This record gives sequence, C-alpha cells and structure tokens, in this order.
Amino acid sequence: MPLLLGIDTGGTYTDAVLFDEDEGVIASAKSLTTHHDLALGIGGALTDVLANSGRAPQEIALVSLSTTLATNALVEGQGGRVCLVLIGFEEAALKRADLSEALKNDPVILISGGHDAHGDPQATLDLDTLGRELTALEDHVSGFAVAAQFAVRNPEHEVVARDLIIEKTGRPVTCSHELSSKLDGPRRALTCVLNARLINLIHHLISAASELFDARGITAPLMVVRGDGALISADVAAVKPIETILSGPAASLVGAAYLTNAKDAIVSDIGGTTTDYAALSGGRPKLDASGATVGGWRTMVEAVAMHTIGLGGDSEVRVIRDGLQTHLELGPRRMIPISLLALDHRDLVTETLTRQLEQERPEELDGRFAIAIDRQSAHLAALTGNELKLLQQTQSGPIPVDRLIETRVHMTILNRLVSRGLVMLCAATPSDAAHALGLHDAWDADAARLAIRLLAKRRDAMGRDIAGDETAMGRWIIDTLVDTSAHALLVSCLEHDGLSTKGLARELLGAKTRDGDAHLVDISAKLNVPLIGLGASAPTYYPRVAESLNTTALIPEHAGVANAVGAVVGQIRVTVEASISQPEQGRYRVYSHLAPGDFASFDTALAFAETTLSEEVRQRARQAGAAEFDIRVSRTDKTANIEGRETIVESEVRAVATGRPTIAG
Repeated sequence: MPLLLGIDTGGTYTDAVLFDEDEGVIASAKSLTTHHDLALGIGGALTDVLANSGRAPQEIALVSLSTTLATNALVEGQGGRVCLVLIGFEEAALKRADLSEALKNDPVILISGGHDAHGDPQATLDLDTLGRELTALEDHVSGFAVAAQFAVRNPEHEVVARDLIIEKTGRPVTCSHELSSKLDGPRRALTCVLNARLINLIHHLISAASELFDARGITAPLMVVRGDGALISADVAAVKPIETILSGPAASLVGAAYLTNAKDAIVSDIGGTTTDYAALSGGRPKLDASGATVGGWRTMVEAVAMHTIGLGGDSEVRVIRDGLQTHLELGPRRMIPISLLALDHRDLVTETLTRQLEQERPEELDGRFAIAIDRQSAHLAALTGNELKLLQQTQSGPIPVDRLIETRVHMTILNRLVSRGLVMLCAATPSDAAHALGLHDAWDADAARLAIRLLAKRRDAMGRDIAGDETAMGRWIIDTLVDTSAHALLVSCLEHDGLSTKGLARELLGAKTRDGDAHLVDISAKLNVPLIGLGASAPTYYPRVAESLNTTALIPEHAGVANAVGAVVGQIRVTVEASISQPEQGRYRVYSHLAPGDFASFDTALAFAETTLSEEVRQRARQAGAAEFDIRVSRTDKTANIEGRETIVESEVRAVATGRPTIAG
C-alpha cells in the first residue's frame, strides 16, 4: 500500500507519522516547532520519522498537514494587520458580532453599494472612494477583507471590489461570500476579517512545507486538514485559512477514533497553548453547523463542535491575589517555557534567575524574558518609534524583561508587540513545573527548578512566600492545571447535554474535596463515557482528570501524535449550497455562488440549482485534491400553511462531494 506522511505543526511541537493503510502507524517522531522558520521544525520531524522507519522520502505518496497555528493565533489575539472593506453597511454594523473588537485598530473603509434581501442592487458601488482609500493605505496592511450587504444573495459588488483591490495593491483579498452562504452580514464580515488576518500565517506554513518537501525529493500531493476533519488541497487552504481553525483538534478527533476504535467518548487534547474538548458519537466527531467559536470569536466556519480554552503545557502562570487569598490562573497566553529557553541560552537564564533569587523581595517582572520573532509583518510598517526601538532591543536574542522595561509605558508597548506576533515572552509554565517535579525530562530541569523556586518567592497579602519551595509550587501549578481542565471538560459536557453551567460545574467538582462531615446529598459529577486523553503530556494529567470526573481514562498508543495520524486517515469533503425563494407569486429565484436567477416554476428552479451545484461541487472537489468522489444532492424545504395549502417558502439545496485524496502514482 502507498506510504502516507502526516505532519502536525503545533505551538510547541511538530509531529510526524508514516502511515500505511494495511499496517497502520509505521513510525512517529517529534521536533520543536520553530516559529521563525517553520521548515526547520518540519524538517527535523521528517528526518527523524524517516530514520525511525528506514523508508526513503521518494516512497511517500501523500503528505497531509494539520496545524494549531491558526487556532492559537486567534486564541492569543495575533495575526496580520488587515483592512476591512464594508459595502452598503452603516458604521453601526461595526458594533455587532464583536466586529469592532476583532478589528482592534485595523483600518476600515465604508463605501456605498450592496444588495437587498432579493439580490437586487440597493445602491451604486462607490469604486472612486475605494480607490482613494487604497492609495492612502500604501503598505500598512497585509491583506483585505471585503463584506457587502447581502453578498450571499448576490456577490457582484464583492467581486468587483476584490478585483480593484488586487489591481491596486497586489495584496490577498478575502470575500465574505466565499466563506459562508449564510445571512448575518456582520458575522460574515468578522469571519472574513479573521480569514484575512490568518492568510500570511498559513501561507508561511504551506510555503515552508512545500519548499522542504521539494528539497527532500517528495513529490506527493500536499493536503491540509480542515476544521471539520476533512482534507483540502494546500492551494485551497492558502486562500481560505479560516477553514483550518480547529484543524489540529479536528485531526486529533479523527486520530482518536482511529487509534481507540471508541464509538462514544469525550476527547481531550492538550497542547502547548490550548486544550480542546469534543465528543465522539458513533465513532464520528460532532459538527457545529452554526459556526466554530475560537478565542471568543463566533465564526461562520463549519467545524467540529469543540470547546477550546487557552490552557496548555506552555500556559502563562499568573499569581492572583484576591483579598487575603492567593490562587493561580493559567493561560490563555502562551509562554516559551524557561526549561526550553535554557536549552540554547543556559548561561543567560541561569545567571538571570540566580540574580533575581538573591534579591530580598521578588519583583513583578522577575523570571521573564522577551525575544523577537523574526517575521515579516504589515505591523512593522505601522510601528511607532518607541515600539520599533523596543523591538530592536529584543532582536539580538532573549533579554530579561526587568532589564528591558523601565516604565509602565514600556510594558504596554511590549504587550502590543506580543499581541501582534512580533515578540514572544518566556516564563515559568506547567511544563517547567513538570520538569521541576521530575515528571518530564525533555528540556533543562535545573533551569525549570530555578524558575519555579523564583515563582514560589512571590508574596501573598500577608507578605509571605506563596509556596515553601519549588516542589510545593510545582505541585500547586500541576493541581491547578488538572482542576482547570476538569472544570472546563465538565462545562463542555454539561453544555453538550443542554444544561446551564453557571456555577454548577464548580459546585460538582468542589463537593469531592470539601471538608467536613458526610453530605446529606451526593452531588458529585460522573461522566457516562470514557475520557480519551491526547497530547504529549496526556499521561501526566489525564488519569487524574478522569478520576475527578469518575470515569475511565483511555490514553492510546501514539496519543502524542494523534493529530498527525488523523491528518492522513481523513477524507476530502466539499459542500456547496443554494437556496430557492419566491419573491412574488409565480417567480422563483435561485441564490447561489452565481448572480441570482429567476424561473417561472419551482421545478425548473430546482433543476437549475441541482445542476449548478453538482457542477460547482465537482469542480471544487477536484480543486480540493480528490481523485474520485461521490456526489450527493439533498434538499430541505421550509413550508407554511397559506390559505389552507402547504406552500414552500424557501428551499435549501446542498451538494456534498466525498472521496479520498489523489495519491502519487
């Protein structure tokens, strides 16, 4: 059987598996993800997995990528600087669907145009204003998002605006009608903005991977896992990166089902930046047709029904003082673990942490380092003088934050550089706690112990150390991760069952550990399905998480590379939709990816819609990389009783093509 290569590029590790459909997983390997040059991490994983298998790169017939990069960028608020072009909307639309918050300070161009609910023009498209605004922007954005009023009824104005933007700027453009066929303009615009923001990131990944594979003599087709677990060609993913949000988690679900043969289970996948929870039902991941929510943004992208939180092995550890009480919170921001930083900068890390430990009183910035990410970004052109100066100080290597920051203004500037993906912070994380306790041994344990000891010296409200030593502090961090994960998992399960979660999950978990006499009422929580734990650190945490939820933990072989396994066992699935309405008696209008079309009867409108969708889904399936595929057309009618007769008000037509990707011969 053909040899398939699965690659998963995560926030911390890049995983690789070689897979044969008869033999299963032949070999696996891990390499650190190198954010400044993703090809290095992918190349390291590829070299190791080939060495572990004894196979030649020329034998590989298909390469499939999954990634958490898009998900992590949204969770951490990172991505390129974009311009939103709103056509036919009032400025008040920016206040809906959290659109203004998502834009931050990125520019917006408001112009007249757009269509009404029937797809008819509501105003002339103002291309003159658009042209002038584009000239003023120069090179200050990395891409454009275009959203027009009722573009899903008629995409003409989005298409014309897109062509003008490409002609004048040469920058990538995302149109909202290309991402969703659903109404709700502001939420389509939000999805469009997020897609435009991610284009450079995913383009960087795909370009790095393609160049590497070419250099290694791998000529196989390159696929990318979509957020619903299906595969698409790299060319499609490059222009629609929003479809790769939840790519890594979706691949892990497919991998979990394959590795465990479980039909019904809760899957929890812990990475460096996020933890993802989802349900398997009948051996398949449940999809959220209303749109995936990631990093607080409610998109219109169909993806696995996933609960994602900013919790992982590399999460920031925050000490919270609440009155006389002190507690820990983890995430959502990812840090480079101190034990990992020390692999390349041991002397700097050791000297800095030792100096800070010798101080009588620990300072807020102790135990932190900043390092620039060598990345081209449109944010660079928009930096102020102070921002550029601070960035330059971090470009020669990691620098202790207490030597970098002189005032609170500098701290604000540093946080802006971090949010724009230009700088990363290094600090103590759960991964460091695990190294300090001897639970992990991949990185520098001595540096980890220094970092955790320094954290233990932080003061509580009474002026005392918050923990006795690095062992107590490390256990506190690990306990917090387990408790946070169990709580989030329980919330996810309660929401899956349609129950209100306000305070309930915390009470259910707290009942197990509450001191005092036996309770009159048993309010403990119990999951009715097993917990499948995935991720490199799954064996460290998930037996305890499962125990707190009174269920069984399933940690399969290859749990640490389940994402890469899922990347190669998935199928291509492409969906195209249209709708038919009756604007007036005797006239039926078809809305699709084309301009609206009118027909004298419902049957002729339906025949046109089915034929058009079949042709379009066939073309998109080929673009997605499918060799052979099946096409199924379905229809859902919305009816109403009008004058005693059941009448079709609107008909939704859907064409779905499914098949395996093309394999190199």
